[in-house]
Amino acid sequence: MARSETARLISGFRPGERVFMIGSTGAVLPFLDAFASGDLPPLHLTSSLVPGVNDLPAALPDESRLTNAFPVPGLPASRAMPLSYGGYLSWLASQTFDTCIVQVAPPARGRVASLGCAAEFAPVGMTRSRRILAVVNPAVPHVPDAATLDLDQAEAVFDIDHPLPEYLPGAPDAQARAIAGHIAAFITDGAALQVGLGRVPDALLMALTDRRGLRMQSGMISDSVRALHEADALDPDWMHMSCVHVGSSAHYDWMRKRSGFAVLGCDVTHDPGRLYRSDGLVAVNGALEVDLFGQANLEHAGTRRVSSVGGAADFSRAASLDPRGISVVGLPSDLRKGTVSRIVPRLSVPASLPRHDIDVVVTEHGSADLRGLGPEERADRLIAIAAPDHRPALAAAWEEMARA
Repeated sequence: MARSETARLISGFRPGERVFMIGSTGAVLPFLDAFASGDLPPLHLTSSLVPGVNDLPAALPDESRLTNAFPVPGLPASRAMPLSYGGYLSWLASQTFDTCIVQVAPPARGRVASLGCAAEFAPVGMTRSRRILAVVNPAVPHVPDAATLDLDQAEAVFDIDHPLPEYLPGAPDAQARAIAGHIAAFITDGAALQVGLGRVPDALLMALTDRRGLRMQSGMISDSVRALHEADALDPDWMHMSCVHVGSSAHYDWMRKRSGFAVLGCDVTHDPGRLYRSDGLVAVNGALEVDLFGQANLEHAGTRRVSSVGGAADFSRAASLDPRGISVVGLPSDLRKGTVSRIVPRLSVPASLPRHDIDVVVTEHGSADLRGLGPEERADRLIAIAAPDHRPALAAAWEEMARA
């Protein structure tokens, strides 16, 4: 049945059609496979496929194109604009599409279906598209407080059962737990919390089980939120909010029919006014490197662009402007068995997060609270949390820059 429904889904596209479909756990994987394999006519797909969550295409048929919120390395027929999620949302709102593909859970009653674990850019994509195709997937959990689609608004409805993408970072190691412990010191009862994906965010949430009244105000939420829920660390009267849930199949099952977790479009979750009014927003994001001025690179590994700003820029700006908020960047102090420092004298690539949007930088060696400090003091504190073997070279580099 699913195979015939997939064939029916991909049979109605015209060459050159502009198609929008969100990525992450909202991607319709059989459609994505057909797009990459050439089973569809040449299309221009716009999406938000996430490296490490979605299987990114290694190649595309001639004349097919992919515009994505994240870079797709090695794929010439793709482009990724250097925009935050808020910026990508604004750009999408200026576009028009022929078709928007939306994945939903089976309706709980009537014809109104929950978008389940992923809303992201789907609401704006639907408003900017000539037609909507709805894919009803039993693997999508019905989330009562998620965004919805009235199936009567869809030109066609397809029943296609396929598993949701999973993200399994593995258990946090000692380094991740150390970084998380330093970050946790800045998070008090009642904080509104944004975290990303990975071992450090998982370790952080598990370190916060003794807090009370925490409010999730995030772009992504994953498995580790269950530890907070089970420990009664979450505010029971708060509608915990994100645009997507990404994790294990067990997490998706846990979300099924669960109230209190809103999964809404980025027009809501990344709205700057809403974020600024969070009253105590703590934004916790990772980085590939931080320089001695306190600015962060989230996108480039050497000269290769491997990721995107994502929602980090939206949340870090709001948290840094919140009188009770704080913007934190956490990262390991080095890589390649200690041969390369991730605290560097000066970024050689464009900054993903400017220095005025970062309040605190954390490594496994401690935290550098940069608030209210001048350049010299900021550099001193950042050198103090670098890997010990790299501190003398960083101090010498800063001295040379200061003289210049």
